[in-house]
Amino acid sequence: ICSPQESGMNALSARMLTRNRSLGPGAGPRGCGEEPAPPRKGEAAAEARKSHSPVKHRRKAQRLCVAYEGSDSEKGEKAKSLKVPVWEPQDWQQQLVNIRAMRSKKDAPVDHLGVEHCYDSSAPPKVRRYQVLLSLMLSSQTKDQVTAGAMQRLRAQGLTVDSILQTDDATLGKLIYPVGFWRSKVKYIKQTSTILQQRYGGDIPASVAELVALPGVGPKMAHLAMAVAWGTVSGIAVDTHVHRIANRLRWTKTATKSPEETRAALEEWLPRELWHEINGLLVGFGQQTCLPVRPRCQACLNQALCPAAQGL
Repeated sequence: ICSPQESGMNALSARMLTRNRSLGPGAGPRGCGEEPAPPRKGEAAAEARKSHSPVKHRRKAQRLCVAYEGSDSEKGEKAKSLKVPVWEPQDWQQQLVNIRAMRSKKDAPVDHLGVEHCYDSSAPPKVRRYQVLLSLMLSSQTKDQVTAGAMQRLRAQGLTVDSILQTDDATLGKLIYPVGFWRSKVKYIKQTSTILQQRYGGDIPASVAELVALPGVGPKMAHLAMAVAWGTVSGIAVDTHVHRIANRLRWTKTATKSPEETRAALEEWLPRELWHEINGLLVGFGQQTCLPVRPRCQACLNQALCPAAQGL
């Protein structure tokens, strides 16, 4: 049995305990051995606004950068940027500038007797393309003057696929003589014309692969045909002049033994925008200055830059 004084104390303790429970943990008076609960985020912000005291912001966590493996296209772009520079000849740009200067008059045989000048510009497109191909077939191992003369005689007879197929071999031989290997060329012209009539409707193929498959048509002729007949730059046309000059100027990483080797070597480093120009430029240069025998080095602007000229 409690005394009245003890009963009053118990009732007060019960009321305080009930009040503390209703306010939650840590709501009791300080100094009772219990740590007060931290204020909630909203309460802290409100408290800061009331007191106008700055609130310390928590430091942002550093972001973790995760590198993922790139796609094939991204790898390809990165590989291009890391590509090892392609080999190129020493002083080739200045040599090219000098050759252009020496060829500025455009007065070499190729400039007015080359394949671009041998076809009938007033003929239908299909006939023009056939005449371009035929002039290229005749030009092999033949000077431009001789090729142009043969083309004039053929055009005077009406130069089409049908007219050639209707011409007997003896007459055709007389018309193209004295081009180099004229007997073989009579046979090749007849065979190629038959294929063009049967497979291409009298037109010429529009790809290098199909052109070189024709009898008597080589890679140089095919690339020139693509450029002149179709207006497409498919590669560098390399003949004996381009082959010789490229080796004299050391425009190939190693010495090449054939025009096809030279073409592949040049295409590895020469900018594509120069491919169309290089044939006519070097052919005329070879006809006038950089001759096969006894080149005119004294008159050449590249005398001091040409490795071959140093040994002459």
